[in-house]
Amino acid sequence: MATHESNSTVGSGSKTSSQGCDTPIDADSLSGSEICSTVSVTGDVWRFEKENGRTYHGYRAGVYYYPNDSSEAERLEYQSCVIDFALHGALHLAPLSDPITILDIGTGTGAWAIQMGDLYPNATIEATDLSPIQPTNVPDNVQFIIDDAAEEDWAVPENHYDYIHTRVMMGCFEDFREIIRRGFKYTKPGGWMESLECMHPPYCDDGTMPDDWPFKEWTKTMDEAAMNAGRPLRIATRLKKWYTEVGFEDVHERVIKIPINRWPRDPHLKQLGTYWAENLLAGLQGFTLALFSRIYLVKVRKSITDPNVHAYTKVYTVWGRKPDPSKPSTNSANKSNDLGLKTNGDVSQPTHIDQSAVSVPASVLPEDVDTPMPFAPATISDSYVCSEALAVPLPASPTMALSWETSTGPEDIPLPVSPTSFCRQHIGNRHIQNSHSI
Repeated sequence: MATHESNSTVGSGSKTSSQGCDTPIDADSLSGSEICSTVSVTGDVWRFEKENGRTYHGYRAGVYYYPNDSSEAERLEYQSCVIDFALHGALHLAPLSDPITILDIGTGTGAWAIQMGDLYPNATIEATDLSPIQPTNVPDNVQFIIDDAAEEDWAVPENHYDYIHTRVMMGCFEDFREIIRRGFKYTKPGGWMESLECMHPPYCDDGTMPDDWPFKEWTKTMDEAAMNAGRPLRIATRLKKWYTEVGFEDVHERVIKIPINRWPRDPHLKQLGTYWAENLLAGLQGFTLALFSRIYLVKVRKSITDPNVHAYTKVYTVWGRKPDPSKPSTNSANKSNDLGLKTNGDVSQPTHIDQSAVSVPASVLPEDVDTPMPFAPATISDSYVCSEALAVPLPASPTMALSWETSTGPEDIPLPVSPTSFCRQHIGNRHIQNSHSI
């Protein structure tokens, strides 16, 4: 994160307006000397590049290939909500205990950082991104900083953070191993780092996905284009190895399947697939506009919504603890740490697979077991049993009923497919003090 001279703080918990400078910088969060040095970069920060009707970041222009306009901000909010739904509400899988300093790299709209600020009110959450698209009305302990994690110097002492988080950073860096290495450098002994990534290309268990399926072809072409741009997409399956290589211990990997559209028969997975297809459709143009023609994307859009192809995305989450020389090493890499790591101190029931009427918790299955996903119409007897609070029928109406387990108990939330309505209602329900509009 370079130096303070190249950082720009665009939002923090302070609700007062900046004083002394006619800039969008929150003066209360900076010292006088920092204000003077930060003003010099605000022109680049707020001067977005325009291309094909979309806008892109101006600070360190060209290193990130995806847009930052209101449409993409809305999609990022929606994607965050869908991932929350996929993880049954868990904001992290690493076993955190009263963290004091938290860093979110590539925060986007800041949705995850805001939720963490609300969840851990005694912690300081720093969230960085290349674009100033975050809200200003946020929890007092959340600060957004315009910065580039690819820089060698992160402008903080080594061993500084209790927890470092990244989510969906594929295609963002030349070498994500370097981000993990720097994360290890700046994590406190005994602290944790965690990365969640989606894996290209799509997977299929039952042979319904042909090799020439347009969405599959699109992912292959995207991979090639990203490699040519020096920003590889296929990093998810390498995270665990990279975490171990840089020195993290107690390294875990959790893989979940997210269906592409509503083809599964399980109600929870059917909802999840519907939401994920909406996320892909909303982002497809922004992902590829500079590289693909709009005519080609017509076929890809149709393929995403084709329920006859039972495809899904694999989402990998890897987390590891930095060794603490003052404490004996306890490598529990083979011990499962299921999805109920967070939610007000309670451990929720892990998702499990029901096979031949014998329920086998995922926690006792080998981590590399690849369980086929059920689909409709069913030709296999396996069923995917998920949290009772989340497994609800999918109404025919565009408005879907989703039950979330919150601190006050289960609540039925009307969940329109619209990304904007989805995120506003969902994030509001999670008691996030965030009144910004997309």
